[in-house]
Amino acid sequence: MHRSRFLALALALPVLATGCPQTDGGGGGADGEALRIAFAGPLTGAAAALGNASKRGVELAVELRNEQGGVNGKPVRLSFEDDKGDPNEATNVAQKLASDPSILAVIGHFNSACSNAAKDTYNRAGVIEFSPGSTNVTVCRDAPWTFRNLYHDDYQGIFMARYVREILGHTRAAIAFDNDDYGRGLKDAIVAKAAEIGLEIVAEEAYQRERTQDFKTIATTLQGKKPETVIVSGLYNEAALLAKAIRNDLGWKDVQLLGSDGVCNPDYIKTGGPGVEGALVITPFHFTADASPEAKAFGEAFRKKYGADPDTWAALGFDAVNMALDGVAAVGADRAKLKDWFASRRDKETGVKGVTGLTYFDEHGDCPSKPAQVVVVRNGAFLLAEKQLPAE
Repeated sequence: MHRSRFLALALALPVLATGCPQTDGGGGGADGEALRIAFAGPLTGAAAALGNASKRGVELAVELRNEQGGVNGKPVRLSFEDDKGDPNEATNVAQKLASDPSILAVIGHFNSACSNAAKDTYNRAGVIEFSPGSTNVTVCRDAPWTFRNLYHDDYQGIFMARYVREILGHTRAAIAFDNDDYGRGLKDAIVAKAAEIGLEIVAEEAYQRERTQDFKTIATTLQGKKPETVIVSGLYNEAALLAKAIRNDLGWKDVQLLGSDGVCNPDYIKTGGPGVEGALVITPFHFTADASPEAKAFGEAFRKKYGADPDTWAALGFDAVNMALDGVAAVGADRAKLKDWFASRRDKETGVKGVTGLTYFDEHGDCPSKPAQVVVVRNGAFLLAEKQLPAE
């Protein structure tokens, strides 16, 4: 099994120093010897909390790698690009990054619609797009330069439908979904699996992110269909507003709320307040007391730098950077060789172990090795739910 060189070094150090990572705002690096990668994600807009969480993990990975001497003796420089969670802006960002030959790989994009919009540009230019957040099933399809280090929505949708039916024991569910690639794709996967396992989907209500929404009306419509569970296929802000409408406006207390992984952000709890207490949320990764040595070392370094606990998306961003830099260490500063190195990580023996587990890819660039978990909101925090769905 291939293990990240940084993580092994980090675990050997009693104290991890802090300092400023070697970054720049884009364009050519000031140091011609530096190795350059970029992060592209939503640093502003409706998904900014998710993008900035991922950015923190990315930034920390580069900082720590540079403290250990960089890659093959060369420092790593990091560029940040804000795609605002908008597919059109993501296309512009992709064109800028792909046309810069010094950029070896792009960590991003985060939103599925953005990764899908940008992937043709990266594929034509021959530069890796490595997403630590996009889960729409089509993201890596027909895109040999696009990879991700978490599951896709066919898996997540099956998982969510099974959790409602097998663990919660419910037979009636409603879905409120963000009307974009992520929300629709996940909703369709849930509906398809529900039909196989005796879970009746009694309502499907779409909403538009970043637009004024009457969530009380949506909640009233859902309540009229009498579901036992309301599933939200979308991001944290709208999920929180819907939860408040359900719990506070309607006083609908006996329905279970279940959010997709785009809901898994502290801002869900901050915005939702008491309305999200007891809500369940899917996540690709959750820090627990029995975390791996890699996760513990990362958590200590993250808290030292940022004064806060890391979340799922920081961990996935951190792992994405370290895997990309491991590849550069193995094959050099060559885009084509780096893509071939990624594509050759095909099983447990060749995969890379990181904070979130083992990463390797199938023939599409999808990551089949990462499971989902369920967390519950208790007293203002995400805690691992008592009941988990056994793996198939």
